[in-house]
Amino acid sequence: MHRHQQPPVNRVDQPKNYFHLHLISDSTGETLMAAGRAASVQFQDAQVLEHVYPLIRNRKQLAAVLDAIDGAPGIVLYTVVDPELSDMIDTRCREMGVPFVSVLEPIMAVFQSYLGSPSRRRVGAQHVMDAEYFRRIDALNYTMDHDDGQLITDYEEADIVLVGISRTSKTPTSIYLANRGIKTANVPIVMGATVPSALESAVRPLVVGLIATTDRIAQVRQNRILGAPQGFDAGAYVDRSSISEELKFARSLCLRHNWPMIDVTRKSIEETAAAILALRGRAR
Repeated sequence: MHRHQQPPVNRVDQPKNYFHLHLISDSTGETLMAAGRAASVQFQDAQVLEHVYPLIRNRKQLAAVLDAIDGAPGIVLYTVVDPELSDMIDTRCREMGVPFVSVLEPIMAVFQSYLGSPSRRRVGAQHVMDAEYFRRIDALNYTMDHDDGQLITDYEEADIVLVGISRTSKTPTSIYLANRGIKTANVPIVMGATVPSALESAVRPLVVGLIATTDRIAQVRQNRILGAPQGFDAGAYVDRSSISEELKFARSLCLRHNWPMIDVTRKSIEETAAAILALRGRAR
């Protein structure tokens, strides 16, 4: 059995007011997100900055992920069944001095001991390889490719497009929806800028604007800049008057295009997704 020895790097020097949580999965990442959030919610004094890396299945992909972790050290949780990739994660995490846990390994060890037979170690074995499974993977691939306005074409293929200013939970909401087989793109609204013409002309997708209160955006942005690189203009990013103008611009843009809006101020990702799906159901 492939064993993972946890290095003695879990030092508790002083309380942290934020931390990076890196979730590496060779599948959709649902198991990790559930485990990571169940644990992090128990530490409400520390703001979690969550990074999800789904469908990591070769050394090249994993090397890029580990480089990203090196730039923002934190707790690493992973579900990777390939022993070679698991060893690569363990080795690099030890070198970086960051804590890491193979989430499924202790559970698999118990099953193996009790059943008296080794696991088959199949990637994504918890998913039935049927049309529904491939629909979810296709949705996740589309969503990752269209995160934060990375691709400004083929919006007509999307089921849902989320728009909003920075820190309105567009990316995590998009990933949550994608994990349910819904192709979701998200596009940032930038003060004074127009939205992509391909989005304006798209007929098929439901476009939804995500908004929040000025105070909520400022709070989230303040937490976010803790991990920002040097040279980042933090003052303008968290200025409440600037945020208020951004929100005003976003609302006017949504009204002009007749896009429904959802206030995410007091909503969890799950609640926001449910509200979006309700809108989609009424739009059909």
